Amino acid sequence: MKPTTLHFSMTLALSPVAVVAASHDAKSEHHGIAAASEAPYGRAADPARATRSIAIDMSDQLRFTPAQVSVQKGQVVRFVVKNSGQLQHEFVLGTLPGLKEHAQMMQKHPGMEHDAPQMAHVAPGKARSITWQFTESGEFYYGCLVPGHFEAGMLGKVLVR
Repeated sequence: MKPTTLHFSMTLALSPVAVVAASHDAKSEHHGIAAASEAPYGRAADPARATRSIAIDMSDQLRFTPAQVSVQKGQVVRFVVKNSGQLQHEFVLGTLPGLKEHAQMMQKHPGMEHDAPQMAHVAPGKARSITWQFTESGEFYYGCLVPGHFEAGMLGKVLVR
């Protein structure tokens, strides 16, 4: 196990999220990442249940296209995320405070490896998809948390009505 992976694993294991997850509370969140089956902005969904696909492009200009999407509460959406650049990018769904906190952690631990249902790490020239059900109305976000990208404005918005 890499030291950065070990550090993240230890941080998560010692966090209140681990205690909450152990008590089977399905509404916990840590650094904008769903720690259990449901987050304030929804939950991972079966790709076969997707009623809509949304293409998102990530560029080396550190922007998402489109920068804003609208979905219906309860809708299951497949995000098809393409990296049209030459740099590594990622697509992470979350709340704005959660994404900001996670981006700060990534600045301190740039080699940290992590994976969760609401994130896709996408190599240059590749595409990945995630399927998500938005269970609450509101404004949620997607960001690239590769160190420096979020801070440069690589952020998009999901309006859930």
